[in-house]
Amino acid sequence: MRLKWLSTDEMSADQKTVYDESIASKRGKPPEPMMAWLHSPEMAKHATRLGAFLRYDTSLTPALSELAILVTARHWTAHFEWYAHKKMALDGGLSPDIIEDIKQRRTPSFTDPKARVIYDVAKSLHEARGLSQPLHDEAVKLLGERGLVEIIGLCGYYTMVSMTLNTYDFGLPDGQISELA
Repeated sequence: MRLKWLSTDEMSADQKTVYDESIASKRGKPPEPMMAWLHSPEMAKHATRLGAFLRYDTSLTPALSELAILVTARHWTAHFEWYAHKKMALDGGLSPDIIEDIKQRRTPSFTDPKARVIYDVAKSLHEARGLSQPLHDEAVKLLGERGLVEIIGLCGYYTMVSMTLNTYDFGLPDGQISELA
């Protein structure tokens, strides 16, 4: 890892406030990238609040949120993000076959049109850096404006997470090996 993790004794008052807020949140612990973001406490505060909203309070089901997160993790080959969110995706009800296809960079088969459009939106955001008019219109029809905005937010936020994890070379827990090549 390229960054020294601050112990609570080493944190400034602002850093400790953000750290304590993350523990008191629905997560119950600081998200991994926040340990890097703490070097900018104001950024850490806003980023972790946004992350908590996107993880727990969007209009999307856990499976649909995790689908967008896994597409993002795979796009960035973010090993820790994939490791953490694969389990959450499975727990949230996302099909193991869909997860495997994303891991292998294959387009999954979807029975749920919302899942298919979320996959298409996430892929398009990362690869084409935007949405075609037909994809935009389909996403609004299936997800509503709020749902589309939240998918864009998930992809953007988890891009920042991926960049942080990759830049600082966050490792996996002891004994874990990355599934991503």
